[in-house]
Amino acid sequence: MDTLNGLPAHPLLVHLVVVFVPLTAIMAIAVVLWPAAQRRLGILVPLFALATLIAIPLTTSAGEALEEQLGNPPSIEHHADLGEQMIYWSGPLFGLTVLWWALHDERVSTAIGSRLPSLTGGTRRVVDIVLGVAILAVAIGSVVTVYLIGDSGAQSVWG
Repeated sequence: MDTLNGLPAHPLLVHLVVVFVPLTAIMAIAVVLWPAAQRRLGILVPLFALATLIAIPLTTSAGEALEEQLGNPPSIEHHADLGEQMIYWSGPLFGLTVLWWALHDERVSTAIGSRLPSLTGGTRRVVDIVLGVAILAVAIGSVVTVYLIGDSGAQSVWG
């Protein structure tokens, strides 16, 4: 997808990523740190993570098409290199939020509980801590990465 209504698609699609990455990260952090958020948000966190995961390749693909039109100035090359890294944050965030949701949603844990070994109290706590720390790290890393990508893109256009 190179254009939308004759306009380059990348500057339009980038807004999805700029909104969805921080929103997904905030929701992921909330469900880890605040159990009431898990009950309220439930499946929405992995769904937003999935939407983000879908938006990123669309945006980078459109960015590559725009890059071909503009040539390869160093600032755009730097922006493109950073943009290619976003999927490495978004993919794990999606997987981790699905796992967190599956472990904390009663319907899912009941449905798969008979097929998996049960987690005892201490083991469950360790799994929650490790998974929670991983989610926090990836969520924060994704927000920092999207900021760096956006800043480099703005610098290449306006700098």
